[in-house]
Amino acid sequence: MARRQARQQAVRWLYEQDVGGTALDELIGRTVQGIRPEDARYAKELIRGVDAHRGELDEWLGHLSHDWRVERMAAVDRAVLRLGLYELRYARDVPAPVVLSEAVELTGMFSTPQAKRFVNGVLSQASREVHDPVADSP
Repeated sequence: MARRQARQQAVRWLYEQDVGGTALDELIGRTVQGIRPEDARYAKELIRGVDAHRGELDEWLGHLSHDWRVERMAAVDRAVLRLGLYELRYARDVPAPVVLSEAVELTGMFSTPQAKRFVNGVLSQASREVHDPVADSP
């Protein structure tokens, strides 16, 4: 919960980058109003990480989502999923249950009730893959 505002901001920026084509440097250069400076720093760290690993994250997302092509997903759901996958794989200081809970909360804030189940299912599978060294993940 302590980093929820950072994650909210990161989802907004990831959505803007995806849909509007806003450059990463422009997003990172913005002053963030209304959240703590440490949360703004974490939001920027998150979008840098997602941007740096976007190809890998999208490949993994495609693997996890079975019948849903990444480009056909709702842009906001895609933003939340990319963020969650990034935190599961690279933010080792964030426990997996926190990543899943926060992603479901963000989806509830920005998307539909049906999307919450989808996001939870995809990230639950990702969490199992991250914590199972023999899992077949990219």
